[in-house]
Amino acid sequence: MKDYLIDTHAHIDMLEEPIEETFGKMQEFNVKKALIPSVEIGTIDKILDIANKYENIYAMLGIFPSEAKTYTPDIEQKFIDLAQNPKIKAIGEIGLDYYWDKSFADIQKEVFIKQIKLADKLELPVVVHDRDAHKDVFDILASLNPKNGVLFHCFSGSVEFMKECVKKGWYIALGGVVTFKNAVKMKDVAKEVPLEKLVLETDAPYLTPVPYRGKHNTPAYVKYVAEEIARLREMPLDELIDVTTNNAERFFGI
Repeated sequence: MKDYLIDTHAHIDMLEEPIEETFGKMQEFNVKKALIPSVEIGTIDKILDIANKYENIYAMLGIFPSEAKTYTPDIEQKFIDLAQNPKIKAIGEIGLDYYWDKSFADIQKEVFIKQIKLADKLELPVVVHDRDAHKDVFDILASLNPKNGVLFHCFSGSVEFMKECVKKGWYIALGGVVTFKNAVKMKDVAKEVPLEKLVLETDAPYLTPVPYRGKHNTPAYVKYVAEEIARLREMPLDELIDVTTNNAERFFGI
């Protein structure tokens, strides 16, 4: 039985605290592994430096929806070159975000599609950012059917949407929002998502879970996500940790 946690989505490159402090907290909370997503080309080198330097830290390659206009053939070629690094475990975070600016939705879709196809070419799974764009994200993924797995980062849909995603074989990642008192929808998803399709994350430095909500988030706090989901499902914490850790290791090949 796996007794350690994995944070499947933490922007360690963006954390304000010294990196050794981050890893010290992870050790204290028994968080053994973490994955750093990419959002823009300017941070890729820093992310890879961290992943290459530290054992059990892995990286993703991707351009965030809000940065879609920056995606070029040169960037795609750079991703192809960098993906030879064994620490690269996914293309992400990629997807659609209609919350802040929907004016260039067509470009977002175009770049999302290109990056899904790139993931297939590189034989990597995709980690999806979906904010206020459930139908378009689902339709694109369903039409392209990524060959190496799909994970919805920071899932924000309904129970019904979750069930449609799971029917496709896709994975669901839940983070700190599930600990928020008024996050009824996410608590319902946490209760009903099939355990074999669930992984945990923090999205640090964002979305800090209770009891530290409003403060700086860090990968160690994935422990509080696990505790809340175990409470909601009325199951032993060690069983939830074992299942979600095995799921993350299988999905990412870590």
